Amino acid sequence: MKKTLIATAVSFSLLAGCTTFDPYTGEAKTTNTAKGAGIGAGIAAVVSYLKNKNASASVRKRRMLKAAGIGAIAGGGIGYYMDTQEAKLRKQLRESGVSVKRDGDNISLIMPGNITFQTGKADINNDFYRVLDSVALVLEEYNQTIIAVAGHTDSVGSASYNKKLSEQRAAAVADYLKSKGIKAARIEVIGFGESMPIADNNTVKGRAQNRRVELTLVPITEETLTDDTL
Repeated sequence: MKKTLIATAVSFSLLAGCTTFDPYTGEAKTTNTAKGAGIGAGIAAVVSYLKNKNASASVRKRRMLKAAGIGAIAGGGIGYYMDTQEAKLRKQLRESGVSVKRDGDNISLIMPGNITFQTGKADINNDFYRVLDSVALVLEEYNQTIIAVAGHTDSVGSASYNKKLSEQRAAAVADYLKSKGIKAARIEVIGFGESMPIADNNTVKGRAQNRRVELTLVPITEETLTDDTL
């Protein structure tokens, strides 16, 4: 699992030089060279993490989902389910600074540091709660998804410190979503530390973009509830 994540992180880091982010809209501006390789790179890292969980963790997750009464999306309706959820998220998050990205049947919400966290802090910025409230409304309506909350940091500080900080940031967002009624069984918390930058850590704006949380929404399928893939 570690090798898979490292390889994904390295490829994503190389891509970062070809991608910039609008600090107001959060939308990515990617060069033509980067477009083909980069779409869904962050989502791929999260999906890889979920698929490589050990068997006991997978069994525990399935039991939690079933105990919470969360069922699978019918096979033929997965695409439509995620399409409608994506449209609702884009409407709710317009002009919020959150970027909505889609890769296959997975959706990622990229929440950059200029609206989420201060350097070295895991406390959610006060004006970011309104954004999370909007996200929670959609997540509650479309409840047949796993929500992987991934924390990221800039490169200030040691790698070990940033790994812990990224986990704390992800946990802070996850805990707030739970307080708004999102079932804990749906939530996974991941900390990637400084390993997956999306901007230049040598600039203030770049560090703000890297100091972020990403929510990846993965549809719950029959396979999710029966196999060891999650």
